[in-house]
Amino acid sequence: MGGLMSMYAISEYPTIFEGAACISTHWVGAMVQENNPFPSAIFRYVAANVPDAKTHKIYFDYGDQTLDRHYPKYAPTVDSVYTKSGYSVENFRNLFFPGTDHSEKSWQKRIHIPLGFLLKK
Repeated sequence: MGGLMSMYAISEYPTIFEGAACISTHWVGAMVQENNPFPSAIFRYVAANVPDAKTHKIYFDYGDQTLDRHYPKYAPTVDSVYTKSGYSVENFRNLFFPGTDHSEKSWQKRIHIPLGFLLKK
C-alpha cells in the first residue's frame, strides 16, 4: 500500500511534500472483491485533494502481473483526475510496465525512472 500512502501524503500534506513516487498503487484497497467500493472511494478522495499542479510532481506506475494485474483498468481514471487538475507530462507520469509484477524485484529494476523524474529540476 506504499503507493497509496505516497499519494495520500502529498495530497494531505502538500506544503511538506512537493513530489511523490506512487509505485504499483493498490487502487483496489484492502482486497479485490466483486462490487468493490474502495476504488471509487479512493478516487473521490484523490479528486478532492489533488495538490497544486504548479508546485508538485506525481509519479505512478504499475505492471500487469500478480497484484498489479488489477491496476491497468484504473489508469485512465488516474490520468483523468490529474490532467483535469492541470497536470501534464512535465509534472505527472502514470507508466505501464508490461510483464512486471508487484514485487520489490520489479520496483528495483525501475527505481531510476521515478527518481529521475521527481529530482529533475
